[in-house]
Amino acid sequence: MNIAETYGSDPAGLICGYAFSGGAGRAITSAQALELLRAPPAAGEFAWLHVNLAHAAADKWLHQLPLPEAFFETLREDSRSTRIEHSDDALIAVVNDVLFDFSLDAPDIATLWASAGPRLLVSARKKPLRSVDQLRASVNHGQAFHSPAELLVWLLRDQAEVLVRIVREATQKVDTIEDHLLAERLDNKRANLGALRRVLVRLQRLLAPEPAALFRLLNRPPAWIAERDVTELREATEEFATVLGDMAGLLERIKLLQEEIAAMVNEQNNRSLFVLTIVTVLALPINIIAGLLGMNVGGIPLAKNESGFWIIVGIVASFTVVAVWAAFGRRRD
Repeated sequence: MNIAETYGSDPAGLICGYAFSGGAGRAITSAQALELLRAPPAAGEFAWLHVNLAHAAADKWLHQLPLPEAFFETLREDSRSTRIEHSDDALIAVVNDVLFDFSLDAPDIATLWASAGPRLLVSARKKPLRSVDQLRASVNHGQAFHSPAELLVWLLRDQAEVLVRIVREATQKVDTIEDHLLAERLDNKRANLGALRRVLVRLQRLLAPEPAALFRLLNRPPAWIAERDVTELREATEEFATVLGDMAGLLERIKLLQEEIAAMVNEQNNRSLFVLTIVTVLALPINIIAGLLGMNVGGIPLAKNESGFWIIVGIVASFTVVAVWAAFGRRRD
């Protein structure tokens, strides 16, 4: 089975490999990749190798490739922030992306490490990612690439498209919650907004590239990167900034909806508390009089009067009317 058409990996841990020579790429194995890199370089020829770090033999095989030591140091780092740095005439990239089966209800993010040089782009991951799968599909469909930097830019743009779909899906959910809010059908939408906000904050924190590293790279790129690739990298960075700006706007919108829902909940609680207070005030006169007349002591007024009951009822009714007037009169004020 062609390794370029499967999510598995070969004995060296290579998931897929492609050799490019001024156009569309052809699939290669791990052995063919080593032969290609050890041979004298041909004009315009380079390779893209995508490796599964979860494979036991992947680390040993990677050390056979002409990769800078900074790439292996990045693999061992705990930092997962998205960034692209220039090291030893190569580009070292750490790209966080959503999993292939990503869902806003059960979000998960994985990291892709990449090293781009004049003849080689190596990408390594532990879990399948959407942006890499899209790039593989583009290569399999005959998309032409002319440099490793162009592959890296394409990868960043695929990730930006994934973010656009995530923001679009989240926007639809927020629109639905807002419609329910306007219809005063809250249900459990407040909890849904909180979960959605946490997911977007996490995506924004992990997927946003470090501006300082990109600024240094765009101002002093390696000599082997063509001016066209630098321009495309700058455009991809701008696309990222646009998507992250939309995500920040959506987060602000969610925050405002949460505040509106909290205000509505507080208003409902205040209304319920007012009703309970009114009931307590209305029952206060009859409770006081009933308590006084129910004491087993001598001298209780109207005890022997035939109209005593109705007199007491009149007194209670009078006090109740006064209490109602005082309560509702203050409410109107």
